Amino acid sequence: MTWSEFPLGDALKVEHGFAFKSEFFRSEGRLLVVTPGNFLEPGGFRVRLGKERYYVGDFPERYLLEKDDLVIAMTEQGEGLLGSAARIPADDGFLHNQRIGLVKLINSTLLEKKFAYWLFNSHGVRAQIRGSASGTKVRHTAPERVHKVRVRVPAVDSQAQIAALLDAYDNLIENNRRRIALLEESARLMYREWFVHLRFPDHAQVTHENGKPQGWRQYSFDDVVDAVGGATPSTARSDFWDGDVVWLTPTDVTRNDCLYLPTSSRKITQAGYDACSARLLPVGTIFMTSRASIGYFALMDQPACTNQGFISVLPKLPNSRNFFLFHLMSRVEEFEAKATGSTFKELSKKAFRDLTLLVPDAAVLAAFEVAVQPLIDQVINLKKQTARLNEARDALLPKLMSGEIAV
Repeated sequence: MTWSEFPLGDALKVEHGFAFKSEFFRSEGRLLVVTPGNFLEPGGFRVRLGKERYYVGDFPERYLLEKDDLVIAMTEQGEGLLGSAARIPADDGFLHNQRIGLVKLINSTLLEKKFAYWLFNSHGVRAQIRGSASGTKVRHTAPERVHKVRVRVPAVDSQAQIAALLDAYDNLIENNRRRIALLEESARLMYREWFVHLRFPDHAQVTHENGKPQGWRQYSFDDVVDAVGGATPSTARSDFWDGDVVWLTPTDVTRNDCLYLPTSSRKITQAGYDACSARLLPVGTIFMTSRASIGYFALMDQPACTNQGFISVLPKLPNSRNFFLFHLMSRVEEFEAKATGSTFKELSKKAFRDLTLLVPDAAVLAAFEVAVQPLIDQVINLKKQTARLNEARDALLPKLMSGEIAV
């Protein structure tokens, strides 16, 4: 196999996007403004339900992205995201924002487009892009720095074969992601149908009192859930870190692409846990981010504790976990409005506990739990399958890129 080495600028150019005006952003719409938050850390595109911003103003037509356009994250909105590459999933729905680099090939004899996606997500290229970054609070790179990244690649026919093999894994992973998104959206819609439109099973036979179904009661969150904060062991103590206790930060949740979170990126030791006020929370806890990025959610199938960026919610009522999960998800904008702070916004536990909600009777809660839990179980199973596919693909990627495995 013949290999060649060159700076990326010999084969491609990277273009900045448009500075879209915030006054034309909306929470719903047709044209999604692509941000670094749409990138998965290993590479790939995601749409974050309820978290996207859509644009309704005028803009130059050239900033409307096309299906399979290759884009890279030029700022590190989340740890590890800088330089991550993604492919635009569809035509006529995505806008090229200024913090995003659009990759355009200028020499097809050096680089094949599908291979370029995998090349950007390889360790060597990502490490060079990170090394080129500047900035104190938020690290960022620039097109001319990306152009200087040096790569070693096989001939374009071999590149195409490598890309096809890796894309086969990605197609399976993407199919799982779509199924997960549909399952979570089905659960959201069921919540809305039952508890917003009040079309729950046998609703026509239920009488209403003061505008609400009989047996449903108004509570504060403090009445019906435990709201638990978190803590961080001293980072100066090495014996507090790299243990076996799952310890979440908001980044673990914001970087995840579904409700189920398999584990945390960092773990603490028993000594670290004992030395701080973090509380190990049981399976069934709803983990909700409450600082800076407010209103991201996670479920886990193992006990876990968190840092200070969470309000972890433990329902007090039986058969109510899924009701509270989707109720909380429906009120994220309200939580954001209640948040305070000058450096970063935070929803306090007191402000959260004082908020009120209408809670269904026990029979309706139990029926919703039975209806939704199979959807959550499917999400968990698909996420675990995806993790195994990711591990296999990620083990293959460096071997193909280095020539250790020939195609």
